[in-house]
Amino acid sequence: MILLKPKLSTYISLGAVLFILLLGLVLILRDFAYSRSYDLWFYLVASSLLTLVLLMLLVKMMAGWRFISAGKEHVVIKLPLRGSTKVYPVTEILAWEEETVLANKREFKQVTVAFKDRNSISVSNHEHEAYSEFINYLKKKAPKQLLKPKKS
Repeated sequence: MILLKPKLSTYISLGAVLFILLLGLVLILRDFAYSRSYDLWFYLVASSLLTLVLLMLLVKMMAGWRFISAGKEHVVIKLPLRGSTKVYPVTEILAWEEETVLANKREFKQVTVAFKDRNSISVSNHEHEAYSEFINYLKKKAPKQLLKPKKS
C-alpha cells in the first residue's frame, strides 16, 4: 500500500512563515494601540495586507492537508479537515498527467489525476512523500489513461 502524505518539512516552514506574519500583525496593531508612530493609512494598509496574506497561506495549508493511499486496485483520498473519505477503483481514473518543470536547477514534478465523477487530485514531489511510488503505481495500473505530453 502506497501512502502519500504531506511532508512535515513543508508544513513546518509554512507554519514558521505563518507565525512571523502573525507576529508582524500583532506588532503593528500593538503599535497602533499604544504609540501611533505612523499615519492611520499605514496601519490600515499594513494590517489589511498582512491579514490577507495570512488567510491565503492558511487556506493553502488547509486545502493541501490530505492523505492519499493507493493499492489493491483502489485510490483512497482522505480529507481530515472535511471528515470525508473517497474510494476510487483504478478503473474510475479518467486520465492522469505528469508535468515536469525545471526551475533554479531543480526539477519540480506534479501529477494530476482526474476521476470519472469529475473530481481530481494534484500531487507534487516537493510537498508529498512517496511521489515516485505513486507514479510507478499509476504507470502499472492505469497506463492507458496517461495523457501524452504536449510538444511545444
